[in-house]
Amino acid sequence: MAYGELIVHTRAFLKKEHGISRHGLIHRLAINALTAGPLSLRVSAGLLRLYQRSGLQRLLRRSGMLRLLGLAQLDAALPAITPVARWREFYPASGGRAGEVALFTGCVANITDRRTLDACIAVLTRLGYDVRVPAGQGCCGSLHWHGGDRGRAEALMRRNLRAFPAASVDAVVTSASGCGAMLKEYAVCLTADKSAPAFSDKIKDISQFLAEITWPRQVSLAPLTKRVAVHDPCTLANVLRQEDKPLELLRRIPGVEIIPLPDNHLCCGAAGTYHLAQPEMAHRLRADKIEQLVRLKPDILATSNIGCAMFLESGLRAAGLDIEVVHPVVLLEKQLQVTSGK
Repeated sequence: MAYGELIVHTRAFLKKEHGISRHGLIHRLAINALTAGPLSLRVSAGLLRLYQRSGLQRLLRRSGMLRLLGLAQLDAALPAITPVARWREFYPASGGRAGEVALFTGCVANITDRRTLDACIAVLTRLGYDVRVPAGQGCCGSLHWHGGDRGRAEALMRRNLRAFPAASVDAVVTSASGCGAMLKEYAVCLTADKSAPAFSDKIKDISQFLAEITWPRQVSLAPLTKRVAVHDPCTLANVLRQEDKPLELLRRIPGVEIIPLPDNHLCCGAAGTYHLAQPEMAHRLRADKIEQLVRLKPDILATSNIGCAMFLESGLRAAGLDIEVVHPVVLLEKQLQVTSGK
């Protein structure tokens, strides 16, 4: 039984038959503003930066208006917004050339997590891979697809299929497991599109790709005397089936203490937009993770999905815990940088 597909179809049917709640409409408008395209993302980023830096965020939090509008959960999860990242379309390999990949940057990561995308490019080029960043790409469509908005999701999917030269690269690499899981399913979602199967077959999570390739002999990683807890996003474990790859990569770093987070098979509560629609359950799930982190006392929490990272980071802030949340590739890039000239 394809439960995921059944749930998606049911949500689409319910939205068509019963409409959408006021809070649901506000969430959808916010998501659409961030995912519609480059111009919409730039405008949204500018407004969000103004909201955060002008004092308006603090004022609305104190006033209680965010709760009345159903935006309190969304606001709490917001990291510091940066200007929209601008990428070159081509980054050449340094040293010997091993191949060529395309990088999927998605949407929200361009204003919340540029350091992960920068790290992907830095590590891939240092290991001998040319990196293409197609200009026409955008949101993977996951939030819309799983939220029952199939029409908009399919439009976003087709835009990405037009943007990516899947046939001419070794892999299409993604740094967000949630996006990777959706991209992998384009062939299932767009059965009439002949280009979808070839595209989906090329999708690889960055940790999977880096773990499977042969590293140049001259590349080494500097020691890191830190305690790193590793969180497995549900999409990495249950859809992509690559939860072992971040651990495999991080264990390459000398001196690091790796601790898989207990009960890693349980959701952190983020689950796309689930934490917005069902905040009480989401917060209970996250509280379990925070409790484990309090007990383990790691210096760093590594996770491979931007949605999980943002939700867990907001929980850590609320708990007053000074634990850095990063993608595993960011740790690799930091240590690779130290020894790149040797």
